[in-house]
Amino acid sequence: APQAAAAPTRADATALVDQAHRIESRAQQAGSFAGRLGHAVQPVFAPLGYDWQLSAGLLTSFLAREVFVSTMAVLAGAGDDPAGVMTGVRTMRREDGRSVFSPATSASALVFFVLAMQCLPTLAVTRREAGGLKWSALQLGYMSGVAYIAAFIVYQSLTSLGVS
Repeated sequence: APQAAAAPTRADATALVDQAHRIESRAQQAGSFAGRLGHAVQPVFAPLGYDWQLSAGLLTSFLAREVFVSTMAVLAGAGDDPAGVMTGVRTMRREDGRSVFSPATSASALVFFVLAMQCLPTLAVTRREAGGLKWSALQLGYMSGVAYIAAFIVYQSLTSLGVS
């Protein structure tokens, strides 16, 4: 004889409601301006192991590197508690369920941030001191290119060695 399914418990209902809130929040974030921008540029950063969330964080960090942490905390839904931010960012998931910050992706991001020109005020000072946009554009292009190539080499090397 077939067994009757167990009635859902209060904990099951709470877990389902929490999951529904996370899905709704993720959909809102993906539809935000930063989310749409992250989705738009994600194919450019895919060879570095970045998903749309990391791509959005990378773009917002151009204002100042510190903005990256705030962007990732918002995308993780981590709130204001520092412990919650660390846990939220550490446990972020891609749309396919994999971790956003795998070892290879984390190494790639660190290399990119070390080498990239991620500071709009620095470019503004360069423009003012050099008397034109040419040196600022050269600085941005050169440093971003070197950062991208180095991060690409790191990510592709690690993934080819089986570090995911």
